[in-house]
Amino acid sequence: MRQGHIILGREQQGRLLRLGVRFFLAAALTASQTPGGYAPFALGFASASGGGAEGAAALAGTVLGAAVFMDFYSALPFLAAVVLVFTTACAFRDSWLMERRSFLPLTGTGLFLAVAGIYVAQSLSPLRDAPLCAAAAVLVGLSAWFYGPLFQERPEPDSLLFLVGSLLLALADVEILTVSVGRSLLGLLLVYTAYERGLPAGAAAGLGAGLAADFCSGSGTVLYAAAWGLGGLLAGSRSGGRRIGASAVFWCASLLASLPVSGELRAPLLAEAGLGAVLFLLLPGRLFGGKRVKRAEPLEAPAGLERLKAQLTGAAGALRDLYESMNRVPAPATEENPAIVFDRAAEKVCRGCALCELCWQREYSGTFNALNDATPYLLERGRALAKDFPGYFSSRCIHMPDFLTAVNGELSAYLLRRQYRRQLEETRRSARGQYAQLSELLTATAAGLGETSPVSGEGNTYRIGAALRPKDGETACGDTVTAFRTESGLLCLLLADGMGSGEAARKESALTCRLLRQFLEAGIAPEAALKTLNSAMALRGADTGSFTTIDLVTCRPETGEAAVYKFGAAPSYLKKSGTVRRITGGTLPAGLRGAPAAPDVTNLTLEPGSFLVMISDGVADPARDEWLQDLLAGWSGDDPQTLANFLLSESRHRETLDDDCGIQILYLPETPVKKV
Repeated sequence: MRQGHIILGREQQGRLLRLGVRFFLAAALTASQTPGGYAPFALGFASASGGGAEGAAALAGTVLGAAVFMDFYSALPFLAAVVLVFTTACAFRDSWLMERRSFLPLTGTGLFLAVAGIYVAQSLSPLRDAPLCAAAAVLVGLSAWFYGPLFQERPEPDSLLFLVGSLLLALADVEILTVSVGRSLLGLLLVYTAYERGLPAGAAAGLGAGLAADFCSGSGTVLYAAAWGLGGLLAGSRSGGRRIGASAVFWCASLLASLPVSGELRAPLLAEAGLGAVLFLLLPGRLFGGKRVKRAEPLEAPAGLERLKAQLTGAAGALRDLYESMNRVPAPATEENPAIVFDRAAEKVCRGCALCELCWQREYSGTFNALNDATPYLLERGRALAKDFPGYFSSRCIHMPDFLTAVNGELSAYLLRRQYRRQLEETRRSARGQYAQLSELLTATAAGLGETSPVSGEGNTYRIGAALRPKDGETACGDTVTAFRTESGLLCLLLADGMGSGEAARKESALTCRLLRQFLEAGIAPEAALKTLNSAMALRGADTGSFTTIDLVTCRPETGEAAVYKFGAAPSYLKKSGTVRRITGGTLPAGLRGAPAAPDVTNLTLEPGSFLVMISDGVADPARDEWLQDLLAGWSGDDPQTLANFLLSESRHRETLDDDCGIQILYLPETPVKKV
């Protein structure tokens, strides 16, 4: 419990820290204002924060920023727009519109125009103020668009660059000897972006930052847009060059752009560009991603291309099989008859009533008609009232209040079940479409890579043994075992146990193994493959209630590095150096809704002479498997197949479990033996 409290405390601290960061960023961005007294970056940040606690933190930050950086006349429409944006985001928080990245930027832009437009229309010179308002509205939408991905697990680099640039614009009015600190640092950022990300990013960043700087300064020129746009273009085009070259061309671009303007405007621009270029040269080398990007060399041999195509084809096949398996699931039964609401309510209330025989036998037709007439009102309103029933029924019923209470309780449960079925079907339909589309995309991509030819691989030092036994009375075993090696040399052992026994369980476990094998052979990481498979199986088995335990072992026989992945699987056992280690997991089987998406993972190192034993739950009871551990500890042989047969035989005599049995064993010989 103590550890849980610590984890929760850390999560709470992290959340408070994130809210605090939103608060201070919103306040700081308010300092970046345009002619007309607008603060588009702060409003865009508040729009991107949405509703809830995040939006409230941004709202509070804008209030503080408005009090510090804005006059009363400018603060009123700004705060009104921020409050409207926050209210709208809260109102649509659970709506599908929030899933669209464009919703919040468009909302912020529209509400800003609605509020600011009123003030512009009432101003003394609306024709002069309207272009300034429109330009600020564009900045609101752009900033909300770029700020949106900021607080994701992996923020987009463009969003971070936009945030830093807008914060530096807030420092544009801070000057040292007529040189703007904010614009000098922004010049440093532009040279760095152009140098690291190349010509397109450099030109776009320079032009965008220059236009914003010109607009916020109120100079009425496009001097910075021309200088920084040309500087970013030239600095980014020097792929393979040195930092000093990028700095030099950035400053020269500022010089060229400033030649047509007066000396009063030229001097600050050249000083700021020069300071930014010098600061760029002073950056430590660890901030740069090694050497400059060079043109990629073509592959010397087609082996890499062939491997890529094989992986894409395998992934497409796995997704296509997932799509087809979900389509094979029987269509859900028709919706429940609403009459079940009255049946269950009557069972609770009417059974012990003195008038039960009168209502449900002698006057059954009248009772049935009364309930049938009330049904539309119940379903439309979501609640039953006495007035919904005909007078002859409500006046005759001596337990009408209790009957209404029972009906409303059953009605709520009925409506919840109906909503769940509809949402489930919609989710399944969406997932099927996504799997199908992704499969087609990967297939088309692979087809464009040319023909492939088989690639031969070299065997390695390992042996594998396996044994299966069906449940008594069944002809097919519900467990499936398989072993294979991927193109990258990763050895994979799979054991899947389908729910139940017999042929149905065998098909389910075989499908699981086949899909997982396709994912792994396509080069997908084991944990990612298991997560994807678990999600798909949860959708597929929602109606049937089927699930499958998955036991996956991956190994590099050359180094002995191994990992055990479990989804509800029975314990595994590692014997090395004369000791037996028991490996367990706590996750539920794959395919259960609400089960954790990630499997349990145990990393191991296998030494020569090690046995790794995988079993299904029919081989040994996990609560009393001492006999199996003792048998493994005393085993002196070196043949995994003999050991698998021996364990299966001992399980029949020692256990009373009436279930399918599956065993798979990996052995690394002490004397290397090449496996063909």
